Amino acid sequence: MATHNFLRKVVFVLVFLFLSPANLFASEVVELKWGEILPVETPSIKAMQIISKEVKEKTNGRVIIKLFPSGQLGSSREMIESTMLGSLDMVTEGAGNIGQWIPSISILEAPYLWKDISHLEKVINGDIGQKFQRDLKDRGLKMLGFFYNGVRHVTTSNKPIHSLNDIKNLKLRVPENEIFLSMAKAWGARPTPLNFSELYLALRQNVVEGQENPLPTIEKAKLYEVQKFLILTGHIITPRLILINEAKWNKINSNDQKIILEAVKKGISYNNEEILKTERDLIEKFKKSGMMVIEPNVNEFRNAVLKSLPKEFEQKWGKGLFEEIEKEM
Repeated sequence: MATHNFLRKVVFVLVFLFLSPANLFASEVVELKWGEILPVETPSIKAMQIISKEVKEKTNGRVIIKLFPSGQLGSSREMIESTMLGSLDMVTEGAGNIGQWIPSISILEAPYLWKDISHLEKVINGDIGQKFQRDLKDRGLKMLGFFYNGVRHVTTSNKPIHSLNDIKNLKLRVPENEIFLSMAKAWGARPTPLNFSELYLALRQNVVEGQENPLPTIEKAKLYEVQKFLILTGHIITPRLILINEAKWNKINSNDQKIILEAVKKGISYNNEEILKTERDLIEKFKKSGMMVIEPNVNEFRNAVLKSLPKEFEQKWGKGLFEEIEKEM
């Protein structure tokens, strides 16, 4: 009888250990789908691969991140909406596009706001960044960090741009958000919103006469093949925010959350170093490919934008936020 009771106790303990929440949780594999509009060749996709590999190894396969670059899961708008709703787990996107749902955060992509990447990092990692996190949470999102995506410049198919007057009435492709539209209008151009995946063909067929993007994006998407002039307007320093669905994040245990955040830091470091290095080398590469590189009167472009844009978006961003960020330099 004693032996029988002993065996019953052993079985009970084993069943309890097996069915305990901690063990159930440990055995559960969390799969995250991560969407990105940029093509496979860009540094951010390599950084995502680094993050995915690191997370799988460090969590012993408890967390699997599957990557979907090149707009496989839809347009920027579609992927942002899907991540808010939870049908997509993660997305990397520009602040301007995210600003369609979270108005305040679009200031991160404001033209002629940032002095350099250090200025941007200081703001996002400080008190203002915490405010953005609260705003994101209200939409079911959490920011894990951001990829530096370079400084944006204008390119054109057949028109050299030396001054503000030269860009007037130019049919300029811009991303599908209000800030870029207003910036192009302030320059006197004719802004034409197009999804990035449509851009190369639109330039080749002269549906649009020019576009604006960071140098590494211009290279990786081979836009230099269908553009003759590179105009160094340097109008926007671009952060691409790494977002995860808040509810999905909360389902991941705290130890694995720490592993993910450390992996994201590693991926960001790789991406940012690659972009900065690439930017230094690309102007010469574009010259050798046949592009004409122009240094315009940047103050004309800056003054035209700052004359109207901060006031136009003040209600959306929050009164005084533009000036507060400028002071953080």
